Amino acid sequence: MNNAAYGWHYLDLASQLADMKDDHYRQLLALSTLIELLVEKGILTPEEIREKASLMETELDRQLLL
Repeated sequence: MNNAAYGWHYLDLASQLADMKDDHYRQLLALSTLIELLVEKGILTPEEIREKASLMETELDRQLLL
């Protein structure tokens, strides 16, 4: 591959990374909004969310060790 091809390849990768970061931000914003609404409406408490997140993380760690 010549230098110009490498340059375009890296530019394409940088563009894809920027798109992924934007998608990640939007997903995180949507998730944060849902959590805030669930807490504000009294459907869940922050403690319930923390407990569930901890349980899910423990389960994921267990599955990765299998």
